Amino acid sequence: MDITEIKSQRVGDSYYKINHPSGLTIYVYPKEGYNSAYAIFGTRYGSINTCFSVDDGEKITVPDGIAHYLEHKLFESEDGDAFVRYAETGANANAYTSFEKTCYLFSCTDKFDESLEILLDFVQEPYFTAQTVAKEQGIIGQEIKMYDDSPEWRVMFNMLEAMYKNHPVRIDIAGTVESIARITAEKLYEIYNVFYNLNNMVLCVSGNVTAEQVLKIADKMLKPSEKHKITNYFKDEPYEITEPYVEQTFPVLMPLFNLGFKEKADKLFNEKQNAETEILLSMLASPTSALYRKLMDANLINNTFDYELFEGPGYCSIIFSGESRAPKQAAEMIKQYITDMKNNGLNREEFEIARKAVYGEMVSSLNSVDSISNMIADCHFCGNELFYGIDAVADTTFEDVSARLMNILDVNNCTLSVVKQAEE
Repeated sequence: MDITEIKSQRVGDSYYKINHPSGLTIYVYPKEGYNSAYAIFGTRYGSINTCFSVDDGEKITVPDGIAHYLEHKLFESEDGDAFVRYAETGANANAYTSFEKTCYLFSCTDKFDESLEILLDFVQEPYFTAQTVAKEQGIIGQEIKMYDDSPEWRVMFNMLEAMYKNHPVRIDIAGTVESIARITAEKLYEIYNVFYNLNNMVLCVSGNVTAEQVLKIADKMLKPSEKHKITNYFKDEPYEITEPYVEQTFPVLMPLFNLGFKEKADKLFNEKQNAETEILLSMLASPTSALYRKLMDANLINNTFDYELFEGPGYCSIIFSGESRAPKQAAEMIKQYITDMKNNGLNREEFEIARKAVYGEMVSSLNSVDSISNMIADCHFCGNELFYGIDAVADTTFEDVSARLMNILDVNNCTLSVVKQAEE
C-alpha cells in the first residue's frame, strides 16, 4: 500500500494520499480539534459521459440523464434505503451528479466509523429491478419538470445550448422525460460496472478522523477491482458560439442573465492557469472591482451578481450572472470593460488586492471540512493537488495575469441568455 503525506509549508497543514490495494485512491485530511467529519465517495462519471468504450472495445452510447438516474437508484437495496441506515447513526447524507462526476457524501459529529461503512457498502452494492427502475421514471420525470420551471436553471442551460453546438454539456444533467424512458435495469448495471470501478473513484475524508481509522474501515469494506481503460468520446466542438443571444419568458420579478464567454478547451486548465484566471476574474468582477461599482452605480446589477470559471472535459467558459433590470446593457458594459482592460493593461495595485483575496479565500476554505473534501475530489479528477493550487495563486505574478487576459474573454465569442417577464 502506497501512503504519501502531502505537506504545505505555506499554510502549515498536511493530508494523506493512499493508493489502496483495491484500486481506490483515498485522501485523509485530519483536522485536530474539530468535532465534525465529512466524507465524499465519488466516481469520474457524470452527465456528459454518454458515449464511451472499455479497453478499446466498441463504442457504447447510453441515454441522456442516466448518470443522475443511477445516483438516485444506488441508495436503494433489497434491505431498504441507505438514508434509513444513516438515520440510525445521525449522519447527514446526500449525493449529487454534475457534468463530469457523481458523488455520495455524509457529514457527522458522532459514529463516523459506522457512517463510513454505510457509504462504502451501499455504493458498492447496486440493486436494480425492472419494477424499481420504472417507479423512478415518474419521480425523476417530475424533477425534470421542476427544473424546467426554474428560471435560474433555464437561464443557465439556455446559455449552454446557445454556446455549444455538439458537446453534451449543453444537455440537462437529468436528461429529458423521453431519454429517461429508455433507461432499463440492464443499462444501469452496464454503466455501474464500467464507471463504478474503484480505480475510477476517489474517497476524500476530512475532519475529526485519522488515516489509520479510515484505512481500517477501507480494508474491511473495499472489494478489489480490476483496472480497465475507459475512453470517453465527444463530437468535435467548434471554438465559435452557436448563438449570441437567447431569451425566455418567465414570471420573474427581475430579469435574470448569464453572459458566457466560450473558451478553448483542448485540455483542463492546470493549477497555474486556474490561479491566473481566478485572480483576473476577481480583479474584473469581485465586489471591490471598478466594474462592479460601475454596474451598481448604473443600477444594472444587485448583490446577486457573480462569476465563475466553468470547465470540464472538452468544455470551458467564463460566466457572469445575476439579476438586472437591463441585461443587454449590463452585458455591453461588461464586454466594454474587458475590451478597455485589454487595450489599457491591468492595474498592479488591483492585481495585488485580487491575488491576496483569492489566496485568502482558498486558505480560509481549509477551515471547512466539507470544502476540503470537495476541493480534494475536484483536484483529483483534474489531475491536480490541493496545495499546488494554493501555491500557484501565491506565486502568480502581475505579468502572468496580464498575459492570461490576452488569451481569454473574447468579446466576439460570447452568449447572453436572458429570462424575463413577458412584455404586456
